[in-house]
Amino acid sequence: MNQDYIKPDNWSVIEEGFDVTRIKSSESLFSIGNGAMGQRANFEENYTGETFQGSYIAGIYYPDKTKVGWWKNGYPEYFAKVLNAPNWIGIDIEINGENLDLNTCVEVKNFRRELNMKEGWYNRSFNAILKNGTEIAVNVRRFVSLKLDEIGIINYEITPLNKNAKIIYKPYVDAGITNEDANWEEKFWEPLEVSKANNKAFVTAQTFKTHFKVTTFMQNSIWSNGQKTAISPSDVETKSDKIQFNYDVIVAQGEKSSIQKIGGYTVSLNHKNTLIAAEKAIENAVSKGYELLLEDQINAWSEIWEMSDITIEGDVKAQQGIRFNIFQLNQTYLGKDSRLNIGPKGFTGEKYGGSTYWDTEAYCIPFYMATKDQEVARNLLTYRYNQLDKATENASKLGFVNGAALYPMVTMNGEECHNEWEITFEEIHRNGAIAFAIYNFHRYTGDYSYIPEKGLEVLIGIARFWHQRVNYSSSQKKYVILGVTGPNEYENNVNNNFYTNYIAKWCLEYTYEQIQKVSLEYPLDHKRITEKVKITDSELQSWKNVSDNMYFPFSEEHNLYLQQDGFLDKDLVRVADLHKDQRPINQKWSWDRILRSPYIKQADVLQCFYFFEDHFTREELKNNFDFYESFTVHESSLSPCVHSIQAALLDKMDMAYSFYLRTSRLDLDDYNHEVEEGCHITSMAGTWMSIVEGFGGLRVRDNTLHFSPKIPKQWQSYSFKINFRNQILTVVVSQNETHFYVNGDTKLALVVNGQKVFASKSPQN
Repeated sequence: MNQDYIKPDNWSVIEEGFDVTRIKSSESLFSIGNGAMGQRANFEENYTGETFQGSYIAGIYYPDKTKVGWWKNGYPEYFAKVLNAPNWIGIDIEINGENLDLNTCVEVKNFRRELNMKEGWYNRSFNAILKNGTEIAVNVRRFVSLKLDEIGIINYEITPLNKNAKIIYKPYVDAGITNEDANWEEKFWEPLEVSKANNKAFVTAQTFKTHFKVTTFMQNSIWSNGQKTAISPSDVETKSDKIQFNYDVIVAQGEKSSIQKIGGYTVSLNHKNTLIAAEKAIENAVSKGYELLLEDQINAWSEIWEMSDITIEGDVKAQQGIRFNIFQLNQTYLGKDSRLNIGPKGFTGEKYGGSTYWDTEAYCIPFYMATKDQEVARNLLTYRYNQLDKATENASKLGFVNGAALYPMVTMNGEECHNEWEITFEEIHRNGAIAFAIYNFHRYTGDYSYIPEKGLEVLIGIARFWHQRVNYSSSQKKYVILGVTGPNEYENNVNNNFYTNYIAKWCLEYTYEQIQKVSLEYPLDHKRITEKVKITDSELQSWKNVSDNMYFPFSEEHNLYLQQDGFLDKDLVRVADLHKDQRPINQKWSWDRILRSPYIKQADVLQCFYFFEDHFTREELKNNFDFYESFTVHESSLSPCVHSIQAALLDKMDMAYSFYLRTSRLDLDDYNHEVEEGCHITSMAGTWMSIVEGFGGLRVRDNTLHFSPKIPKQWQSYSFKINFRNQILTVVVSQNETHFYVNGDTKLALVVNGQKVFASKSPQN
């Protein structure tokens, strides 16, 4: 834990007290989004202190030209950047001739932020004394609508406390925006048109190179003591990329004045004419008004929480943590559009390019399968199917042939756009996660249709890649995979990473099995696919030869699968023996020193044990967990959740709880010293897994839900819901007993601690 200023609360994230050193961290933590757009919790009014401005639109990106010192064949030409979008939230405030700026105020008192996760809004309030002696009370509420996902709304209230005040509200829309993270300091937006009508304003701009067109809009109204006024702009300031309205208001001491600002984006991904669409978006929002929009927001979030909430009794920090994670996941992706995916930072920052990683398949899909309709998870699979041609192109650039597919480590549109050689060329295990997600979807939902319709083509492309990536070792008399980076990115260019070799073998076997199944049960699809990809029996037999003869590094002496060849040659100093001032090593050590060390960034061998738990014995898991955990520094956000799940399975409940707290409060408590860059969205799905799969023990075996419930001693009880094949199951675990309730009249058979039982009828039925 590296920060401890967030107040514990079951349903809200709360900050009290104004501290300039926390501004950027809080901008991340109090971010809001609705799946289509989102923004960091920047102040609406001007702030001259240190800040990280950020508003983002799903699917809008810029190809930032790759910047490397030594170009290597196969490098992507660009790194896709999520774009800092035009600013619609801005409202500069002038009070009695002085600009409101919390960085220059004489005093800021009673500062409070609240992100209300239950209802989906962000509130900020404070009292401030300006240099001219005017004291004001300010209350600002903001949300982006789930129901009308192109609009957001701000209600900004000011009350002069010690004198009358002339307030000038200066709402604006600004497309003159730059990214914090840019390789060449380029501007990414080209302004096209600025227009206005009454209290409405529009700035249309398009991205350079990718030519996404966006109209950013605003509509303003001035209110006095809760009543709407007819005040119009006294002045309009227009530039090529910005428009600002000025509203002059005289406010008596103790009276409340406010501006309501509707704003948002319409984009060419969804509209032929973004300006007309913006007019319509404003019309829809104005017809509802602020109060009804807020009511709709509360109701929409109530529906989400009805299915996705996890309750924890007796541990407020643990409760706050899981709800924060679930809230951010739903703010980032709602599954409405198969063109979109889940960026590691969501709408909270620019790091990682905001693009798609293997995190989606490995961590996020289980959450979306269980808490939403299965079509949401299917859309995530379809996203990869739609990019299969690009994956084949990526592989061909590296010398692979015959339709071999290498999915990108980082992408926006299917093209690889990561520019670090040890990741781009070597972290090829990502292909395996995409295949595993297809298997996992069928295992959980029971819906096989995706495989003959789309998934089998993806599996064949991936299998062909693995078949070509191995080579035969005459000394080992086995097939080996050389020069890779596993999930543990603190090792590069290693030979025979256990996880990579294992998932390659599994992919070949699983694809072979699916081809046989489709040939028997879906002959027309089999004929269509085999003619398209031109697969032969001899090729399939060659796959089988490789999978049957894959090499895995193993130590007989230690009875361990080795993370890679030579791992035991390292100086095996355990993490517990590292001095605290050496942590985190990725901020304290040279890369050379890290690569030579035994320290593990995230689960690697243990990632394999997580995916393929039923392939190994409990004793094998225990041996490997005890060994590798002692060298794991958990400097990846994706690490603690896997360790929590496995610790629970091994009855190491204190350890499982500790890892749960770390993953659930990773950002709230800033464990990795980096929350100001944005929140770790994809790893938040791992927090959900820590409870449902870890403490709840959820597994799917032979089309049946299995549970082995456990509960940390710190909790009185916990509960969660899952949607299993269109039956809603509620699981309630206390210190003394566990109950299972199913909605509807259809029986649901379960296996609990090895015994077959039936879920009870829900009390709500």
